[in-house]
Order: sequence, then structure tokens, then C-alpha cells
Amino acid sequence: MTRMARLKVAPTRSNLISIRHRLELVRQGHDLLDRKRDVLIMEILSVIEDAERIQSRVRDQFTRAYEAIEEARAAVGTERVRRIALSRPPETKVQITPKSIMGTVVPSVSYEAPDTQPLYGFGDTSVVLDRAQGEWGDVLSLMGELAEKVTTVWRLALELRRTQRRVNALENIFIPSYEETLQYIEDTLEEKSREELFRMKLAQSKLQDRSRQGPQPPSSD
Repeated sequence: MTRMARLKVAPTRSNLISIRHRLELVRQGHDLLDRKRDVLIMEILSVIEDAERIQSRVRDQFTRAYEAIEEARAAVGTERVRRIALSRPPETKVQITPKSIMGTVVPSVSYEAPDTQPLYGFGDTSVVLDRAQGEWGDVLSLMGELAEKVTTVWRLALELRRTQRRVNALENIFIPSYEETLQYIEDTLEEKSREELFRMKLAQSKLQDRSRQGPQPPSSD
């Protein structure tokens, strides 16, 4: 197993307390990011499910819209349908409001359908033109919903990737480095403590030996 490079700090008791505190903070940050990652994954899966459901509705709606166009072409002719299609369309109101999911800004798209009053006369037209206009309006509404879901998935996926990188960095670099440094300081302080205890016992033993021997007579020349 590869040992992580420890921090370049002096093995003192103050640094021991500091490293313990920093390691605890890093572990707490890792736990928070880990929970955030799980929530992001669940949110992404939920939005993907919504997007797939809307995409299926979009496909069905496109089918109905094209069928309505074909019916209109058969009823009033291709050229008449083309002229109506090129007429000035009604104004469509689309509002994009930002919202936050786990700190990630995603769009909320609201679509206001335009006035369905036709822009053509009724003399040489058919009711199928009204149906075609309504079907394509529904397509536009669904496309707004689909764009919201797709953009949300994309942004949440980017945030998930960033979160995963942070989790990996904490798991593989920062936490092992702090743990290695903490172990080094503890081992060094323990070794110093043993050495100090040994010196104290040695000094105490010498004092006891001198006490048992009593005072030494002065040496004569």
C-alpha cells in the first residue's frame, strides 16, 4: 500500500491538536460531499425519467402535428398552407426563471400559449388549419418542458462530476495525508515521552544509589 506524503510540520503537541481538528473538519466535509453526491444522483435519475416521458410525448405530438399539416395540404392545397405558415406568427411568451438544486442553478421554463385567433380568413380555409395550428402550439409547449429537463440534467451532471472529484481528492489525498501526519506526530511524541521517562528513571536510580552509599569520606592526599 502506498503511503501518502505527510505534511511538513514539526511534531509538537500544538500541531497535534491542530492536525486532529483539521482532520475532523476534512472528514465532515467528505461526509457532506458524499451525501450531496447521492442526492445529485437521485435527482438526475428523477429528471432523466421526466425527460424521457416528455420526449415520448414530443414524438407523439410531432406525429399528430405532421398529420394535421398533411390533412391541411389535402384540404386547401400545399401553396395555401405555405402562405399561411409564412404569415406573421403570434408572439410567444417564454419565461426562464433560475432555481437551485443542491446549490446548482438550473432553469425553470414557463410557456404562455399565444392567442389562438387565426391569422387567415375563413373564406378559403378549412378547420384542419385550426387543428394544425393547435397541434404545433402543443409541440412548442412540450419542447420548452423538454429543454428545461435536458438542461437540468446537463448542469446537475457537471456538478456531480465536480463533487465526485472533490470526494476522490479528500478520500485519496487529503484524509490519508492528515492521517499519516497525525500518526507521525503521535509516534514522535510517544518516542520522546519514552526517552524522557527513561532519563528520569535513570537519574532517579543514580540518586538512590548515592543515597544508599551515604556520604563519602574526604579523600586524603
